Formats: sequence, C-alpha cells, structure tokens
Amino acid sequence: MTDPKNPTQISIELNEEVAQGTYSNLAVITHSASEFVIDFVRIMPGIPKAQVKSRIILTPEHAKRLVAALQDNIDKYESVHGIIKEVKGSGPAMPLSFGGPTAQA
Repeated sequence: MTDPKNPTQISIELNEEVAQGTYSNLAVITHSASEFVIDFVRIMPGIPKAQVKSRIILTPEHAKRLVAALQDNIDKYESVHGIIKEVKGSGPAMPLSFGGPTAQA
C-alpha cells in the first residue's frame, strides 16, 4: 500500500500465476559491460536437454545489490536452521556456454 507521507514507497503486486513460482536447480549467469543475465534452468535426471524456465536481466548495480540481499538472507536462514551444506559435484557434468563470460550458481 502506498503511504502518502512517504512518496518513495512502492506498491508491489504479485499475481496468482507468478506467486506459484518456478522451480530451478541451475542458474547460468552471463554478463556484458551494461547488464547481467541470469537464466534459471530446470535439469531433470536422465534427460539430456534442459530448458530455461526464466530469464532475469539486471544492471550491474542491481546485480550487486541482489548478491548482498541473498547473502543477508542466507546468513539469517543459517542462524535459524544451521549451515547450508554444499554438495560438491552435484551440478551438471557438461560444460554450458551461451556465448560470453559465464558463471554457474
């Protein structure tokens, strides 16, 4: 809800379809001088072809804010539920390339 006393407050709407969410177990991240592109992918065991389920394009500044917000939320999660264990080698075995610098998360 917008507060008339605070004109910088933004009202955010979440429609029912988006609220359902989309499952992803791989993120492919590429960047250029002006943007970061995060492709959220769902890989299924035994199926050699994976599909991008969602693509988010961010400015470098917003990407950095996203990393900070994720780290803050991970810290809060781990303070309640314990350290998240990273399983090495659980990601895809094949190299992924969409042209340009790539990192996987």
